[in-house]
Amino acid sequence: MSYVRSEGKLIAKKHSFLDVILRLLPVIIVFVLCISSAVASTEPSAVPAASESTTPWWVWPLVLFIVTFVLGIFAVLGGVGGGVLFVPIIGGFFPFNLDFVRGAGLLVALAGALAAGPGLLKKGMADLRLSLPVALIASSSAIVGAMIGLALPKNVVNIALGATILGIVAIMVIAKKSEYPEVKQADNLSTALRISGIYHEPSTGQDINWKIHRTPQGLSLFVIIGIMAGMFGLGAGWANVPVLNLLMGAPLKVSVATSKFLLSITDTSAAWIYVNNGAVLPMMVVPSIIGIMLGSIVGVRILAKAKPAAIRYIVIGLLLFSGTRALLKGLGIWN
Repeated sequence: MSYVRSEGKLIAKKHSFLDVILRLLPVIIVFVLCISSAVASTEPSAVPAASESTTPWWVWPLVLFIVTFVLGIFAVLGGVGGGVLFVPIIGGFFPFNLDFVRGAGLLVALAGALAAGPGLLKKGMADLRLSLPVALIASSSAIVGAMIGLALPKNVVNIALGATILGIVAIMVIAKKSEYPEVKQADNLSTALRISGIYHEPSTGQDINWKIHRTPQGLSLFVIIGIMAGMFGLGAGWANVPVLNLLMGAPLKVSVATSKFLLSITDTSAAWIYVNNGAVLPMMVVPSIIGIMLGSIVGVRILAKAKPAAIRYIVIGLLLFSGTRALLKGLGIWN
């Protein structure tokens, strides 16, 4: 039960059972994934025995929590998903196997998407008709990408990861965003799938009618996006939004909201591959998710006062440095 103010008085507002379940859904799913991972990791062939270490067990979860808390702040301020910062930075500067880092990165992105997705759907920002065909393609591709990522040698994955992160930096530098792209006529595929809609823009009080075009080209790109999301554990928000907004012509807010909802489907598919292979450690996942979410809350409060341009360049600098390190690490130049 919560309270709302009406005419100067506090009135109790009851939450429906569905609202309570939606609020608890991220916690439930992450808990189930962590338990499944713990069971899978007990199998003899799941994970090689770790080398002896004199560092107390509680140090790494604590450090992970602190680092991911900071990453959560920068992720909000820089407008990027937590997984995009998590994988290259944790993978590059922590002594964790890259498979575990990618598995944790997917769950970090998944937790944020599950927390935001139901609310975005209820507000009419995320569009279900636009999400479903994209989710079908991207989630299937993410499963393939996760299997490829686990099968490749670590140096090859590091090289590919570094190149991908540097590509993301290039996209962030040169990509432009259009609030309301001009779509003169919807294509035949989007018309057949009835992908169009109306959403209310609170800042102007207007109802925005939108439709999309170049649907076949956009859906084809989501095959590649899904593979990369599963292979590197980055999530795919960095690629979803430009494709939905700039290529297919969906309004920017619809693109961002739909992308966030999509992650709750595509990342789940890829995460199960890592769980089934014992490549998800609860001791890494739990402090990382808590740190990212608490950092995101702080980041939202700072966002109103921070200068977006300055924060954007800080995020670009972090990604540039971590991407370069991953690339050089894969090449054996910087270990």
